[in-house]
Amino acid sequence: MSILVIAEHDGAALKPVTLNVIRAACACGPDVHVIVAGADCAAVAGQAAKVTGVAKVLLADGEALRESLPESVAAQVVDLARDYSHILAPASAFGKSVAPRLAALLDVAQISEITKVVSPDTFERPMYAGNVIATVRSADPIKVMTVRATAFEAQAEGNATAPIEALPPGAGFGRTRFVSRATTKLDRPELAAAKIVVSGGRGLGSGENYASVLEPLAGKLGAALGASRAAVDAGYVTNDYQVGQTGKIVAPQLYVAVGISGAIQHLAGMKDSKVIVAINKDPEAPIFSVADYGLVADLFEAVPELAAAL
Repeated sequence: MSILVIAEHDGAALKPVTLNVIRAACACGPDVHVIVAGADCAAVAGQAAKVTGVAKVLLADGEALRESLPESVAAQVVDLARDYSHILAPASAFGKSVAPRLAALLDVAQISEITKVVSPDTFERPMYAGNVIATVRSADPIKVMTVRATAFEAQAEGNATAPIEALPPGAGFGRTRFVSRATTKLDRPELAAAKIVVSGGRGLGSGENYASVLEPLAGKLGAALGASRAAVDAGYVTNDYQVGQTGKIVAPQLYVAVGISGAIQHLAGMKDSKVIVAINKDPEAPIFSVADYGLVADLFEAVPELAAAL
């Protein structure tokens, strides 16, 4: 049977994580379809149709789907589900909202945050903050899964264009309504998709220090800014910046950890980074156990010197 990917998008373009999910879907089977649910999102469907490995794009375009409310998206997908053996979504806030609702409607178990497809019915997923990798075999006729995007390469755009099939949009979910959305607009790359991330921890001491110390370095590197949970809890930055088990999972080419001790919760969100650089005055800090390069120094001296040298 075919594989279905639930696309995450902003109404104008696919979110990059969707390309990683398509790569995981291709490992499950050869016939991959993508559903784009939204309003006035034909351009998104056109973008999805150009991705290598996509055999068909399903476009559900209706006003009830405009804000991609998880209840409405799940209701739209459940009508198609019987035609698919696997349904995949990104392990993002969007996917984590849609997938459990869909699994409940189908009366199947959800498999969360897969990191490897062993076979069409067997998958790997992390447990205990990534310290254990579980191999899970599912006997459900429809396998509903979320995909940890950092574990799969992004699928590239191909030369062919898959057909786009229009679906009748659903009426939505009557007991839920969209009220408002507050978005943070940044001049820097999006944290989850950035190739370079500079993160700060409690060692920075204040939100003012976070900005004055880290922003010049991030600007020189063209990096996204992140933070540990301790820094977020202390109010240095909002939780949009949080990297870790309860924040964003990142795997950039370069991760610079400044004043971060390296709690298990934080390591679970960044230890798959290609190169990790840690700056901390405590030589026994756990962050050094995963760092490729470690600098034991006062961050208030080392980071400005590093930024000045770039």
